[in-house]
Amino acid sequence: MTIDPEKLSDEQRIGLIAERISDIITLMGEDVTRQGLVKTPMRAAKALYFLTSGYRNDTPQILESALFDHDGSRVVVVKDIEFYSMCEHHILPFFGTISIAYLPGEQIVGLSKLARLVNNCARKLQVQERLTAEICRIVKDTLKSDGVMVKCQAQHLCMKMRGVEKQNASTTTIDYNGKFEQDSTLRAEVIAQL
Repeated sequence: MTIDPEKLSDEQRIGLIAERISDIITLMGEDVTRQGLVKTPMRAAKALYFLTSGYRNDTPQILESALFDHDGSRVVVVKDIEFYSMCEHHILPFFGTISIAYLPGEQIVGLSKLARLVNNCARKLQVQERLTAEICRIVKDTLKSDGVMVKCQAQHLCMKMRGVEKQNASTTTIDYNGKFEQDSTLRAEVIAQL
């Protein structure tokens, strides 16, 4: 059966996800009619729908809604924005913090919008490397910034709960563009702040 999600309401999508989760629980050997599991398919479907809300939002619009003329700082840094995402390889959570630095061009953005951007980009099936690069690119393109640097530090439950089962492993990714690519001194100075 082919499903066109664009033709379905949110409630219809969630209902179909719940049906499939019920099937998965059954295939794992559980009884979905058991008291503790009766409402689990719908709860899990609503949670997954929320955790993937980034597919249904206009990401650049988040920043465009709060742009202001620039006449101040040479570098803007917002550090340690926490995020939660889902690994596209195992559909298990990964989480951590993202720090964003940008060199304002003609405009700056409301600081809370950077946190909203992080949330929106993270709420998709993701890999950390793409998440970091996506945020970097969107900030650069939307703000027409002279340079953007994004640092992401995360822990992955796909490494903690399964596979290698390494509890203290973490991953850092950094992406940058503009003047940060051209000026290694500036790049090093800002990396030290992230």
